[in-house]
Amino acid sequence: MAVATCLTWMQEKKLQNCLGGKCFSLLFKASVHESSASDLLQRCRNQGPTITVIYSSDHVIVAYMSEGYDKESDSIILFIFEGTEVLKCKIKPDLPLDVYNSWTGRRYYGNSDFQINLDKREVTMNSKIVEKLTPAQCQTVSFQECEVFRCEGLLDTRKMKGVSELRESLLSAIRSYKPYRDLTHQIRILLLGPTGAGKSSFFNSVKSVFRGHVTHQALVGSDKTGKSEQYRTYSIKDGKDGNVLPFVLCDSMGLSEEKGLCMDDIFYILKGHIPDRYQFNFMKPITPGRGNYIDFPQLKDRIHCAAFVLDANSIEHLSDDMVAKIKRARRQMIQCGVVYLVLLTCVDSMDLIVRGDLIDIYRCVPVKLKLEEVHRKLGFAVSDILVVSNYTSEWDLDPIKDVLNLSALRQMLLAADDFLEDCLPFEETVREPRDSLEQHLMMEGLNI
Repeated sequence: MAVATCLTWMQEKKLQNCLGGKCFSLLFKASVHESSASDLLQRCRNQGPTITVIYSSDHVIVAYMSEGYDKESDSIILFIFEGTEVLKCKIKPDLPLDVYNSWTGRRYYGNSDFQINLDKREVTMNSKIVEKLTPAQCQTVSFQECEVFRCEGLLDTRKMKGVSELRESLLSAIRSYKPYRDLTHQIRILLLGPTGAGKSSFFNSVKSVFRGHVTHQALVGSDKTGKSEQYRTYSIKDGKDGNVLPFVLCDSMGLSEEKGLCMDDIFYILKGHIPDRYQFNFMKPITPGRGNYIDFPQLKDRIHCAAFVLDANSIEHLSDDMVAKIKRARRQMIQCGVVYLVLLTCVDSMDLIVRGDLIDIYRCVPVKLKLEEVHRKLGFAVSDILVVSNYTSEWDLDPIKDVLNLSALRQMLLAADDFLEDCLPFEETVREPRDSLEQHLMMEGLNI
């Protein structure tokens, strides 16, 4: 039976942040295993870096040893949880980090500054440490539980191999993708959302993974004014063979309370009336029949899937006006039959999220709360919200980011297929299963 830890999820995440993104494996628990120093040593030697966690009635005290229980560490880092805060203190050992003192016959872990006595269930700290870390000013603290964890990287070689294999599988699937029934050569995906949410950054990130290096073709702004004032349709050439990939990312002017995309223009974008490099003007909505307006767009010109791009750190701060605009845009998509999804950006910059969390990001509690907030505030189904991770300041590709972005892109292509299927005449959609059956029987050498 697995032994459960007393460490809360929040405490674990804070420690992971403090220690640079580690994961913890429980090695020893005093109330379960033999509550003695010898048993602790037997279970915790040769385990590498460890944390020893002490649970008192008022505090949780954590001692991190970079060398574990094998030999003397250069230093011990102490952490004490005080409410939602984590206090930190670094001490240098003056004794070998053993739990047995041959002079006194007493079994303990630590040194003259910090000692753990398992027999008496007491922690003793010198006055200087107490002044830094504990408001109670008590040098000896009784505890109810002691646990020791092995510390290891969240992203070991085995996990990264799995990520790399998934990345290659997604790349292959997207490269070989063909739009439904070959109704068009390329899927057109509209990126829409508040100014500064990461629309242009998402395009740059997708292009980067297919080109094999980080690129910045679309201009990205660092402020909330945004950079995309033109309507841009971006095709991407595959860096592997130079072929044009089967999708086009359409970058629009951002939604804003003031000088953003005119809401009346969205209909014309969805229907394919707007050409590449059209210059938006928030004061003058698009006027049919003027300039390079496309009077009779074909299916290839239309938007086949739309993605609302939202910054995870700004969901709670969306104004009522912005919420209303997003909901209005969604209604227009429904009227036009366009399938839509949500891309949640900047999740990796949220508090308590470390790089290793991105592998299983949908299980992280802060991300789950964000998804629920998007659902509650904007009405999108949780299943339609996809987490992505854009390249912002990086110069090297990250396979974990690539997997998130490629997974989202693949879902958008599948959504576009749904749109294309709805565009077929009813007679063809009814006949499709029979076509599939005919194809199967022909492969078997039969005729019907």
